[in-house]
Order: sequence, then structure tokens, then C-alpha cells
Amino acid sequence: MTDEKHVDRVWELMNEIGFCMLSTRDGTEIRARPMAAHVVRDEHAIYFLTDAESHKDEEVAREPHVGLAFADTGKHNYVSVTGRATVSNDRKKIRELWSTPARAWWESPDDPSIRVLTIIPNDAQYWDGPGKTVGLIKMLAAALSDSRPDMGDKAKVNL
Repeated sequence: MTDEKHVDRVWELMNEIGFCMLSTRDGTEIRARPMAAHVVRDEHAIYFLTDAESHKDEEVAREPHVGLAFADTGKHNYVSVTGRATVSNDRKKIRELWSTPARAWWESPDDPSIRVLTIIPNDAQYWDGPGKTVGLIKMLAAALSDSRPDMGDKAKVNL
């Protein structure tokens, strides 16, 4: 694959998977939590709705370098992203990102406690697997033949 195709695949996988673990620094500790990602390649950004009272907002304010880990274990597809995060009270963007799952946390996009967490990605690594069944067959065949299995595409790319 060309570099541009690898970049395209990273954005496709993030969009397809949709949920990720967001990792931030809390002093010397690393904290991770699941988040619903709004992947917008045209804006070179990954957005999340978050609450003004959450600890992650404080952590991002102190240390904006974050990690995102997307995983589709059924297909054996994974994406790891590093980037810089900011938190804003952009009411227009909040209404744009509002969706039914957000109702689990807030009654409406007008809730004053909602914030936008924006990640501008720097780079990513991805593993694009062959799927669970095919992957298991390839691993078994490799184990029986003393060869390494072809487990799909992988690359590290600058975003």
C-alpha cells in the first residue's frame, strides 16, 4: 500500500470501529476510558462529547498529549492514535455532534455541562486483520509449517 492508502485505511478503520479507549495522563499515571468517537477526516479531527465535571478535562488541560485505541476484535482490526487534545464549549459543534447515544448522559445538546473534546491526531499505527476465523486458520497453518502467518496489513503513518 502507498502511504496515502495507509492514511486512508486508518481514517476508515477509526470511523468503522467508532468507539475507542481514550488515554490521558493523571500525574504519573495513565488513565483510559471508553468513548464514542466522531471521526471527521475533512477537519483532521476526532471529536468526543464530554462533561465539564469529568476528570479527563482537567487531565487534558494539564497534559494535552493523549492516546486513542480503537479495536474491532471480531475482525482483528486495531488502530492506535497519538495526538493533542483540547476541550471547548463550542455550542455549535456540540449540536452538530449530538446523537441518540448522547441522551444516555445528557437530556439535550443545550445542557450547559457538555463540552467538546477535540483530538488532532499526529500519527497512528494500524493492524488490518483477516478476520477471526481466517486468522485462526492462518495461525494454525503457520504453527504446523514453522512459518509466520500473514495476518493482514499493518503500518505506522503520520497523519
